[in-house]
Amino acid sequence: MTHPRTLYDKHIDSHTVCTLDDHGHVLLYIDRQVANEYTSPQAFSGLREAGREVWRPKATLCVVDHVNPTAPERIAAMPDAGGARQVSYFEENCRDFGIELFDVLDKRQGIEHVVAPEQGFILPGMVVAAGDSHTTTYGALGAFGFGIGTSEIEHLLATQTLVYKRLKSMRVTVRGELGAGLVSKDIIMALIRRIGASGATGYAIEFAGPTIAALSVEARMTICNMAVEAGARGAFMAPDDKVFAYLKDKPRAPRGELWEQAVARWRELYSDPGAAFDAEVELDASALEPMVTWGTSPDQAAPIGAAVPDPHDEPDLIRRHDLQRALRYMGLEPGARLSDIRISHAFIGSCTNARIEDLRDAARVVRGRKVADGVRAMIVPGSTLVRDQAEAEGLARIFRDAGFEWRQSGCSMCLAMNDDVLAAGDRCASSTNRNFEGRQGAGARTHLMSPAMVAAAAVSGHLTDVRHFALEA
Repeated sequence: MTHPRTLYDKHIDSHTVCTLDDHGHVLLYIDRQVANEYTSPQAFSGLREAGREVWRPKATLCVVDHVNPTAPERIAAMPDAGGARQVSYFEENCRDFGIELFDVLDKRQGIEHVVAPEQGFILPGMVVAAGDSHTTTYGALGAFGFGIGTSEIEHLLATQTLVYKRLKSMRVTVRGELGAGLVSKDIIMALIRRIGASGATGYAIEFAGPTIAALSVEARMTICNMAVEAGARGAFMAPDDKVFAYLKDKPRAPRGELWEQAVARWRELYSDPGAAFDAEVELDASALEPMVTWGTSPDQAAPIGAAVPDPHDEPDLIRRHDLQRALRYMGLEPGARLSDIRISHAFIGSCTNARIEDLRDAARVVRGRKVADGVRAMIVPGSTLVRDQAEAEGLARIFRDAGFEWRQSGCSMCLAMNDDVLAAGDRCASSTNRNFEGRQGAGARTHLMSPAMVAAAAVSGHLTDVRHFALEA
């Protein structure tokens, strides 16, 4: 009899070229990779210096997303000389090595982890690697994605393989119905808070359970995207009919008989009954409240109805020091109600939460309301296609009427590599994935939450419970 295998085992086994040692290292075949202008230059330079070609140019998609401006009117010019050089070298590399590029003026441009799924470039069963840690996003499609470093990008481009060490497996089972105002962002933030920012280090996470099955594909992408904030090197879910419906008719999805054959194969992508996981975690979604971060790590989070914790209640001296440092940076006092924290900025964007469903959620809160005085609020769609769809649905008008800036697509203020940067002391309600010190600008303070929670904060002027708006609507 065949030994029951996890979905992670099936992905790795089917892509192993050969075993390299007795310590879990294998040579792993990679189906697809996505590259951006920020993490790829040294890899291409290495290829040039060694006189090597790209082994499978059609397996790579290149997207400009990190350093490009997101001003309301799209322009090709970069905000600074360094960004301009990165983009021009990126274009040169794509041209010389025969790789397809979505530049800033391409109607398909956007954040790589939004663009690749909406193009059908990522399919169930694939193993995908890219120079960005949030490549885990693709797990929502039943693929296995993970981030790699620049030297690994060079090796991947040259050989279409990587030296890879097998991970342990963790299954996170989510049960219970999400309450009004609760979304997948709250699920993953609650998990990170529970197991910690390193709780899944060394693991690949499989998300399962009826709550996951009830989520849309876009909502699942949010969970897989942020799993890396718990230390996971990979995250995924078994593909189902929702995934197949999402992918059908995507520009690069199979067609006709090939589509039917593909779906039949994809239906076999699940963990076998009786498969053993190295760790199991259970989460009750019905007990969750809208989540926000108060500190400088994604695990420093709490329900919106809670208060800022007191470091002196933490018995572990190292953790106590971390809490004290976080509160100093954030300018917060223990015991302060999270819902009393005033903001200066509100940002909806990033590869975590800038898809069309995210914008619809935010628009439901914003409709008929105005951004609070003293708050600068921005919407940066995840791709140009998402932006066009939001305009066609009337969402852009709702945001503009409320006082939001309606901008072009890109990574933008998620990591402040272009001109979308906060100043020291600015405090931002953000739909992004990281709240590290200086992440949105030196000295800037970031509070992570769902897009609807950001919208609620924008019109209130302070962090607030989006469920109050749901009751008023």
